[in-house]
Amino acid sequence: MDNEMSPLITVEELCELLMIGKNAAYKLLISGELKGFRIGRIWKIPRQSIDIYIREQSNLN
Repeated sequence: MDNEMSPLITVEELCELLMIGKNAAYKLLISGELKGFRIGRIWKIPRQSIDIYIREQSNLN
């Protein structure tokens, strides 16, 4: 499956998209500020959650 079209991304991809470090990414996920879920020890983040987070943070609702 092409990662560009995948509805889920990893923490590493999240860091690249938001230009943040892993600690900041995990903080957003653990706090629930950015919605994601874990499969075992691996976080999966829906692309839709990132879009919602960006809109909320930039007041583009």
